[in-house]
Amino acid sequence: MKRRIPILLFLISTFLLCGSFFAQTIIGTKQELKKTAKDTIKTAKTAVKEVISDTVVEYKDKYKPYKKNAHASYYAEKFHGRRTASGKIYDMNKLTAAHKTLPFGTKVRVTNESNGKTVVVEITDRGPFVRGREIDLSKKAFFTIASSSGAGYIKTTLEILQK
Repeated sequence: MKRRIPILLFLISTFLLCGSFFAQTIIGTKQELKKTAKDTIKTAKTAVKEVISDTVVEYKDKYKPYKKNAHASYYAEKFHGRRTASGKIYDMNKLTAAHKTLPFGTKVRVTNESNGKTVVVEITDRGPFVRGREIDLSKKAFFTIASSSGAGYIKTTLEILQK
């Protein structure tokens, strides 16, 4: 019994010393990451004329009206991780879209006509292949502008980013 107490005290003091060392290392790493992220955002703002707020990018250039009352839907789980027509891998958590005729890489601002919310997406795929639908948005892009999570399609206005 007498031998166990010093061993326990040694283990507890070692644990506390190591824990404080690792905590300082982790805090220092987080501060360095924040500094690096701020530098990256500053560089992106000056080079591309864009504003980054959370994960949504707003481009400050002019937009050309493309189509009003366009039906937009989304495609998600079935195609997630598959290669798109442009050769990129589809990620339902990115701001991308599919359109029948617009060139790949085109930036399109999609505005929900019922609530006024907008999102800028990049065309990376072909579709939609349903009559009456104009654009298929990724799941993240769709639910960024949708007013309710139960909607399967919405009426939108499409505008093309001018370069």
